[in-house]
Amino acid sequence: MKTARIALYASLLFSLATLALVSSADAPAVTLKGYVLDSACAFTKNLDKPISKECAISCAHAGSALVILAEDGTIYWPIDDSTPATGQNKKLLSFAGEKVTVTGKVYQRGGSKAIVIEKIGSSPAKSLSF
Repeated sequence: MKTARIALYASLLFSLATLALVSSADAPAVTLKGYVLDSACAFTKNLDKPISKECAISCAHAGSALVILAEDGTIYWPIDDSTPATGQNKKLLSFAGEKVTVTGKVYQRGGSKAIVIEKIGSSPAKSLSF
């Protein structure tokens, strides 16, 4: 009985690992430009760009997740593709309130978009046209 249970758990873990690899491989890699701002302002204030760098940093320190507001108005939730997943604010904090160029794998579900950031850098600011 114990051997059967161990075999079942091993099989389940193998299946989940395989599914994770297949899902990761299927996600398209993209490069996009946009602003790093806190998620609350992105949704509740309908901003085109951050109010200020200080405001975005303050909200991030208070616990608000930082997101990327792309030039086309799409909001991307930065996520981690490892398990257990970790928050991405540390990776984004130095870019809070700035325009960035981001490359990574994009995932979509139920109208939400997320990106596993592979590369991020500052980008010259310019007007957004929606």
